[in-house]
Amino acid sequence: MQNGEIKSFEVFETMRTANAGRLKEAREKGKKFAGVYCTFCPEELIIAAGAAPFGLCGTKEDPIAAAEQVLPRNLCPLIKSSYGFAATGTCPYFQASDLIIGETTCDGKKKMFEVMSEIKPVHVMQLPQMPDTDSSINLWKSELYRLKDALEKTFGTEITEEKLREAMRVKNRETEARRRVHDLNQRVPAVISGMKVMTATWMSGFAIDKEEIIEALEALTNETLALAEQGLAFGDEKTPRVMITGCPVGLGSEKVIRLVEENGGAVVGLENCTGYKTLRLITDPDAPDLMDALARKYLSIPCSCMSPNKGRMELLSDMIRDFKVDGVIDLTWQACHTYNVESYTVSELVKQEKDLPFLQLETDYSQSDVQTLNVRIAAFLEMIQK
Repeated sequence: MQNGEIKSFEVFETMRTANAGRLKEAREKGKKFAGVYCTFCPEELIIAAGAAPFGLCGTKEDPIAAAEQVLPRNLCPLIKSSYGFAATGTCPYFQASDLIIGETTCDGKKKMFEVMSEIKPVHVMQLPQMPDTDSSINLWKSELYRLKDALEKTFGTEITEEKLREAMRVKNRETEARRRVHDLNQRVPAVISGMKVMTATWMSGFAIDKEEIIEALEALTNETLALAEQGLAFGDEKTPRVMITGCPVGLGSEKVIRLVEENGGAVVGLENCTGYKTLRLITDPDAPDLMDALARKYLSIPCSCMSPNKGRMELLSDMIRDFKVDGVIDLTWQACHTYNVESYTVSELVKQEKDLPFLQLETDYSQSDVQTLNVRIAAFLEMIQK
C-alpha cells in the first residue's frame, strides 16, 4: 500500500477555515483569544486564563505588498507577512484576538510589534538570549509574571496555581500528541509525507479547543500506524530521507518541502520551530515553583536567537540518528540573520561529524525562484542516491 488515504487527516485540511467560521459563535459564548507569534510564548498561562492561543505568524506572500507600505522591503518575509495580515484585516484569528503577545526574538519583530500596537493591544515579552544562566532564568520569570498580570487584566480573571497546573497538563498532552505525529516517520520506509506532517501540526495551531486538537492528532497517529501495519508507506527503503531545519514553515511557505517530495525524496524530519524544535520540552505540573518550571522549559528552546545555541546541534544530531536521515536542508528566509549565520555551524555538524550531504537554501515566500530551487533540490537528491 503506497501513499494510501488517511481519513483522519481530512480534518486538518479544513481546520483553519472551519475554525474561523466558529470564532463568532465562540466569542458570543464568552470565549477569549490571544494571538501569539512564537513558540517562546508560554501558552500554559493563556490556557490558565481561560483563553485560547492562536499561532499568527504569516506564511503567505499575499499581504506582503501591503506591509511594505509601512515596513522596509529588505525585511524577513515572515515579519512582513505577519504584519500584512494584521494591517489588511484579512486574518480572522488576528481580528478575534483580544490580546497579541509578541517577543523580542529578533530586532525586526520587536520593531514591527511597535507598529502593530497601533492596530490592536500588543504585549511584548523581553526575551533573554543567553540560555542556562541564573540571570536569564530570573529575567524570564519576571517576564512570565508580567505576562500573567497582563492576561489577568485583559481577561478579567485570576490565574490560580491549580488552573496553571491543569493548563500545564493539557499542554504536555498536546506536545506529546504532536511529537507522535512527527515520530511516525522514524520508521523505514516513511509512512506519511512531510507535507502531511507539517500540515497537521501547523494547522493545529488554529484550534479553538485543545481537547479537540489532541483527539484529532491522536486519531491521525493511531490510524496511520494501523495502516502502516497493512503496508502504508511513503516511498520505499531506497527513497532519500531528508531533514529540513531552519526557519518556520507553514502552508504558504512550504515550497521546499513540496519540491523535495515532488523530486522523489521523503521529508522525514522537520526540526523547524513549527516542527520538532519544542516537542521534547514538557513541564512538571507538580513542580513546587510553576513559573520557574515554565521559565526553564521555554528558555530551553534551541532557537538561533540564543547564543550560544548548543541545544540545536544536540537536537539535530539526535534527529539525524532517530529519523535515519540521509541528507539535511537548512532553510533560511531572506534577512533572517541569526539562522543565516548559524547555518555554518549546522553545515559543520552535518558534513564533518555526520558525513551527510548538506544544502542551504535562502529564499522568501514568493514563487519566483521555484525553478532554481527545483534544480538545486533535484541535484541534492541525486547526490544522496549515489
